[in-house]
Formats: sequence, structure tokens, C-alpha cells
Amino acid sequence: MKLNALLVSQDRPSLRVLTALLDVLQIEFQSCHSSGDAVELLVRGHHSALMLDFDLPGAGQVARMARMASLQRRPVLFAMVGPFTPVGGAFQSGVNFVLYKPLVYEQVARSLRAGQGFMKPNPRHSPRHPLEALVYLQFGVAALPAIVLDLSEQGLALQAPEPLPPVQNVPLRFVLPGTSHLLEAIGKVIWADDDGRAGMFFSRLTPASRYHLKNWLARRGAKAKNAVRILLPPQKARRSQQASH
Repeated sequence: MKLNALLVSQDRPSLRVLTALLDVLQIEFQSCHSSGDAVELLVRGHHSALMLDFDLPGAGQVARMARMASLQRRPVLFAMVGPFTPVGGAFQSGVNFVLYKPLVYEQVARSLRAGQGFMKPNPRHSPRHPLEALVYLQFGVAALPAIVLDLSEQGLALQAPEPLPPVQNVPLRFVLPGTSHLLEAIGKVIWADDDGRAGMFFSRLTPASRYHLKNWLARRGAKAKNAVRILLPPQKARRSQQASH
């Protein structure tokens, strides 16, 4: 199966160098110009490599979202940095290779060839994750993307790229996987840990959202007994909480 890459940059000279090299190496690619679009693409599909311009606003968040993927779906991360890029954030995001701007064809070619050995082809025939949905949590004017790990009629469990702010009630929205139905709710944070995981109870759900969610769960044969489990922290976290008492 072929390798593929996601290019995230607004820098045209860099994109020209990268696309020329990817053509030579026969690596398929798609490109986008904003962090928001990049997060959506990462959640919806597999990418063997992520080539990310760290001068782009929100690049660190994109990198952290990429690192949240399972080992089978985690892309090799190439960070493009310039003379004034704060590289500390790039390295903290789990970068595998650094490409220095302005990109030089021969130097980038060496990095890409070295990275090829670590790239995983698109597992088109492998089973998909049971739930791959992107949820946006609204903290004031800022929206934090996260991945829905599990879902019930009462609430959801999620993984965010960073710990949630200390706010109890959070507006959230997400599209039910496999549908065009947008769910809008107020989520009450039941628990959260330092790794960005959290469980949220739907304290308010619009009537249309509740209708679509109930039908979506019914079509998948979701069991009511799982509702409580979804809202509870992982076993490890529960043990640590009990130990602290």
C-alpha cells in the first residue's frame, strides 16, 4: 500500500520543495493551509507523514493531536521551522525530523528518505477505531478540539491535546460519526486528568441533538449498562483517586 503525507503550511516556497520531493519518492499527499483544517483531516483519515509548518498559528495543537493517534495511525512528524520559530514547542510536541526554512532540496530529501522507513502505509483493510469523532469544546472565545473516545445518551469520554481548563460547564459540539447531524450540548466535567482525558455529562442537550443521538445509539445496539462506565475515569485513574483518600 502506498504512503501518503499531509502538508500543513502557507509558505509557497516550502510547499514547492516538498511536493516536488514527494512526487519523486512516489508518496501521495494532500495539503491544507490552516490548523483547523489539519485537525479535521488528521481525525478523518490516515496519514503516513505530517509535514507541519510551526510558524503557522495553532501548529503545536495540530502536532499534539497527531501524537494522540494510535501507534498504527500515528504519522511521522516533520517540523518546518524558520530562524524565529520557537523550536521548544516543536520538540515538546514529539517531532521526529526538523526541516529548516528556507528548505533546501538536497537536505530535505535526506530527511524524507530517512523518515520513509518509519512511515506506515494506509491500512485501508484494517478495522477502524470504533468511534472517530472530533468534538470542539468552547472555552470563552477559544475552541479546543478533542477526540471522542466513547459516547452514550448521558455523556461522553474524550481525549484532548492538553489538560482541560478548570471549568465545570463547557459548551461543546460534534458531528455524529457517519452522519451529517451536528450535536450541540453543555457538558459538565465529571472528571479530568493531567493527560487531557475527561468524562463529561450532558447537562443540556438540544431536543434535536437528543433525538439524533438516541437514534444513532439504537442503530449501533449501544447497551444502557455502558452509560455509567463511559462517564467514569479509567481504572488507573480511579485507583490513584482512591489512594489519595
